[in-house]
Amino acid sequence: MSVPAPVLERLQGVLGPAGLITEGPDLEPFAIDWRRLFPGVPACVARPATTEQVAAIVRACHEAGIPIVPQGGNTGLAGGAVPDASGRQVVLSLTRMAAIREVDPVGMTIEAEAGCILKVAQDAALRENRVLPISLAAEGSATIGGVVAANAGGVNVLRYGMTRSLVLGLEVVLPDGTVVNGLRRLRKDNAGYDWKQLFIGSEGTLGIVTAAVLRLLPRPQHSVTALMSVPDPNAALRLLELSQNELGDTISAFELISRTSLQLVEKHAGLKPPIGEGEWFVLIEAASSLSGMREAAETVLGTALENELALDGVVAESGSQAAQLWALREHVTESEAREGKSVKHDVSVPLSAAPQFLDEAGTALAAGAPGTRVNAFGHLGDGNIHYNVLVGAEHDATSVNRIVHDVVARFGGSISAEHGIGQYRVGELARYRSKAEMDLAARLKRTLDPEGLLNPGKVLASSTGSSGRSSAPDHNE
Repeated sequence: MSVPAPVLERLQGVLGPAGLITEGPDLEPFAIDWRRLFPGVPACVARPATTEQVAAIVRACHEAGIPIVPQGGNTGLAGGAVPDASGRQVVLSLTRMAAIREVDPVGMTIEAEAGCILKVAQDAALRENRVLPISLAAEGSATIGGVVAANAGGVNVLRYGMTRSLVLGLEVVLPDGTVVNGLRRLRKDNAGYDWKQLFIGSEGTLGIVTAAVLRLLPRPQHSVTALMSVPDPNAALRLLELSQNELGDTISAFELISRTSLQLVEKHAGLKPPIGEGEWFVLIEAASSLSGMREAAETVLGTALENELALDGVVAESGSQAAQLWALREHVTESEAREGKSVKHDVSVPLSAAPQFLDEAGTALAAGAPGTRVNAFGHLGDGNIHYNVLVGAEHDATSVNRIVHDVVARFGGSISAEHGIGQYRVGELARYRSKAEMDLAARLKRTLDPEGLLNPGKVLASSTGSSGRSSAPDHNE
């Protein structure tokens, strides 16, 4: 415990006995990330129940020079929500702020506090015949504040965009404890700077999101899911174009899955695809309030087979069959973890360059890290590939990382498509982003958080906290 006694007493006065954890096993869930890569030592865990309490905690820590690490559901994949090992950082958990303040089915908005579980917000929207279309594997534990702070992606980005596209308003506590309330429900608001954009995707380094107004969409009445095998990624891109021509903007997901991925799923999860031919597979989902979705999907499949864009395919005939097809995709990460060590890459490249990226990255790994195996899958429709490399004891993760990310950089891509930087990719961000971009980011940080007390060492290296890790460790996801 490195929080001075007077500050600790002040926090206890704000939070009461149920709102502050200072020692014992109750600290442990807040001290390490979901992937268990970044163990830390929290000075204490503050659990506010209101925005006013958040502001009071931040103000007290700011005045005492104590760093704060905001934390939501702690489901992030880059170590962005856990403290360092110094024992000096206070974890500020938002999970007690879990209320849904309002659902407006006519205005199609939902206002929720930062600690509200994403799945709870989704269900609240569905009860009003609306959808909150952010779809993540961790939606049962990820929180609204964390989703906003990470600018989360997921399988529906192709149709609905990243979280940023759905945020209409925010309530934020600044690093000095100032509360900025911008919880407007406006679709059009051109009055001055759109300051909320600074905090979306900032990973809690510029301010703490305490509530958000998110845009909802009408609930589709009809949906269709199809799995097709394709000869190669180029054919997958042509299939995407064909699907867009036939299905238009009803396509919500277009997932590319390698044969390696499905082999791992069959080996470790016991799930086998209903079609077998081909080295690459595409999972397509489309939804609309209008009928005729299945017929349109069958037209896509027939045309794709006729033009040799697809080798085989199946259109789900029921919701349960659609769920079975999605299970193949959803078990890829778990099956990879059971296979052994891997180095993860959450990358994006311009969509038209995806096939060439896959080819060149594979060639570069074969030359620079022979004996590795590539497990590639992900959201081809928006250019995001989870390019994971299965490695042995003889392989150096830093070298593997550099090989893949150098290829990404040559295509003008990003080393983090949706997982964020956290402390996992701090060094690599500095390597692959231009000096001008990094200087601008540092100026923003200094302007809003001149003492560097808010989530130090995340996104940008900081002497006040963790310095980040410049290379990826071997790990299982």
